[in-house]
Amino acid sequence: QVQVVESGGGLVQPGGSLRLTCAVSGSIFGINSMGWYRQVPGAQRELVAAITTGESTNYADSVKGRFTLSRDNAKNVVYLQMNSLAPEDTAVYYCKVRGKPTPWRLQDYWGQGTQVTVSS
Repeated sequence: QVQVVESGGGLVQPGGSLRLTCAVSGSIFGINSMGWYRQVPGAQRELVAAITTGESTNYADSVKGRFTLSRDNAKNVVYLQMNSLAPEDTAVYYCKVRGKPTPWRLQDYWGQGTQVTVSS
């Protein structure tokens, strides 16, 4: 059973910083990519940032220059450092892992989400 657990959300003032952590545990053959998505009520879930095993990263235009994604392959952990946070970054942030439960199958796993609120 694969588990994806997020942590690090909370309330922060505009201009502040937060670091989100996503950890994968359980029986998994390999991980192709890990990333963060966010969702506000009434809107679709959108990509924030993603990183592959080869360290190739992809960021949403709205977070480029402010957010940094990093990954510890040995620990199956990904970090999202969020700086210069703005009210429009307020959302529930979800971690998504694309991995292989068996060598010949890919599957997406989602965490339960962590709330990030940017407000004065």
